[in-house]
Amino acid sequence: MNLEITQANNYFKVKGALDRKNLHVFQKEFRNIFDKVNAITVSIEHLTSIDRFGVKAIAELHNEALVRNKQLSIIGLGHGNLYNHFKSEEAA
Repeated sequence: MNLEITQANNYFKVKGALDRKNLHVFQKEFRNIFDKVNAITVSIEHLTSIDRFGVKAIAELHNEALVRNKQLSIIGLGHGNLYNHFKSEEAA
C-alpha cells in the first residue's frame, strides 16, 4: 500500500504503509519542518503498517523536535510496532 500524507495548517495525517519502500515520501514531507513551524501534530490513526525503517523515521522526527525545542504531537493508535517502540523508550 502507498503512503499518503495530507496537511491542513500544522496537522498532518499519515495514511497507508510507512516502510522502506516509501520512506522517502515521509522524509521529504517532514524535512526541515521545524524551520517553518514551532509545533506540529501527526495523526497515525490511518497507518496500516510500519516497519523498522518507518519507526526509525518517526523516532528521528521526535528527536529533532526535542533537540530544537519544538512541539511534536503524535495522535491515534496507529500500528503496534510504533507504540511498542516508544513504550520501550519510556522504560529506558
